[in-house]
Amino acid sequence: MGSEQPAVITLKDVTKVFYTDEVETHALSNVHLEILAGEFVAIGGPSGCGKSTLLSILGLLDTASSGEYMLNNQPVINLSLGERSRIRNREIGFIFQSFNLIGDLSVYENVELPLTYRGMPSSERKQRVQAALERVGMAHRARHLPSQLSGGQQQRVAVARALVGKPSILLADEPTGNLDSKNGDAVMDLLHELHEGGATICMVTHDPRFARYADRTVHLFDGQIVDESQAQEQSAVVSRD
Repeated sequence: MGSEQPAVITLKDVTKVFYTDEVETHALSNVHLEILAGEFVAIGGPSGCGKSTLLSILGLLDTASSGEYMLNNQPVINLSLGERSRIRNREIGFIFQSFNLIGDLSVYENVELPLTYRGMPSSERKQRVQAALERVGMAHRARHLPSQLSGGQQQRVAVARALVGKPSILLADEPTGNLDSKNGDAVMDLLHELHEGGATICMVTHDPRFARYADRTVHLFDGQIVDESQAQEQSAVVSRD
């Protein structure tokens, strides 16, 4: 990855402290992180180390207690709730472990939903949704409900929903966590394809096998970045048996 690529995300000295019953919990401490356009970064580490907290801050679902967060060269600290919602809708695509599809909406309607919040004309929405579903191989299931799909198919729909708004970054929180190994491999292959096509991806995973898909892995421990490893150290993409 060449340094001429602009940074999509820059964190400087980011700390997150939770207060409960007069107890301070430092979920993140002095985190420095830069993610470049077109980069695939995995965030690894044991349970409770701060991975999901970090992703929530990156996705503007939570705010840091201190430090600086720049998204596409814009500081996020003074954004209003409305501005944060608008940026989440336009700049960030989310892929969750539990899929987070709406059960009484069809596949098509689930993928379309982020676009309806933009007031986008229906003809443009239709074109975008169709293209996103084709990209993940789920166009033939557009009229089905999530309950009629396997877990792997639901996650593909969730990826389509994340893609449809053409965000500047995809944030994936344990995207294979609820899938068996075969479906997990299929979803990771899909993310790899998207990355090869130019997508910027930041993925939380506890599985070193899936972290190898990334250009580099940032290792968290007790809320701090303790190590980084590059793709060549991770033997690039996992070889298939």
